[in-house]
Amino acid sequence: MSSDYFYDPIKPELLYRHPLTTYKYESRYHRHNGYEIYLFLRGHVHFYVDHRCYPMQRGDLLVISPEEMHRALILDESEYERITINLKKAYVSQLSTVLTDLLSCFDYRPEGKGNIIHLQDEQLKQLLYWTDQIEKFADSRAYGADVQTNAAMAQLLVLINQWFQHNSYVPQDIMPELVCKTMAYIDKHITQHITLGKLAEEFYMNSTSVSRQFKKHTGLTLRSYILSRRIELAKLLLTDGMSITDACFQSGFSDYANFIRSFTKIVGISPGKYKKQRREAAVPTLRQQIVIQTAPKN
Repeated sequence: MSSDYFYDPIKPELLYRHPLTTYKYESRYHRHNGYEIYLFLRGHVHFYVDHRCYPMQRGDLLVISPEEMHRALILDESEYERITINLKKAYVSQLSTVLTDLLSCFDYRPEGKGNIIHLQDEQLKQLLYWTDQIEKFADSRAYGADVQTNAAMAQLLVLINQWFQHNSYVPQDIMPELVCKTMAYIDKHITQHITLGKLAEEFYMNSTSVSRQFKKHTGLTLRSYILSRRIELAKLLLTDGMSITDACFQSGFSDYANFIRSFTKIVGISPGKYKKQRREAAVPTLRQQIVIQTAPKN
């Protein structure tokens, strides 16, 4: 796997973190197998999500879906404080109801867009109350702590979804135009043969400048970005039932063996196993089938 992009799996259904960092560092672009809530509290940080880069302010709140690559760039050694909550889809679905889909703020927006809002003081106070409750109960073994954790998490997600539904905040995006255009070009032509020479010709620049600017502002090489996008497309095609061979070539790979090797490294399992898992996930369990069959009719 490329050293500048990686897949960071989240194992628990709910992972709560509230670290304090006092040193300068740059995280690599990464994705999770779950959703992420990120609340910025203090520090000097630029946060990247796909094509965008945001200079963070206290009270900035981000929601990130599993498909979105992201990273934090800590610019100095001032104290960096944030709260991150990673959630598995099944867990949030259990907290949701027919009338209240708590995944809305993650799923019902364009990929890489609409991720961020800025909380006013009273909103931040509300959010911190519920994160304090989650922090208090999440690791507790006391009677009822799991129920209280779930209740606090549900309250937090209701607030976040309400705020995103009524969001008119226009964030400052400082990603250079060249890098945005390069990403957009790659995404549009991902099934075709893309070379550094073609990119340089498209933007009327020499290839070294395009490559250096892309690496500087994304932390990714052009090759690793193209590879990660092709793997994501292959995952979608496999989920839709396409054969492994067709998914390979329809996602822009020209070599089948390289596709198998790259997919397995980045995703963690082979394309065949991934397709099988997606197929099994789409089939209702026996218990679900019984509930469906015995549900009373209106």
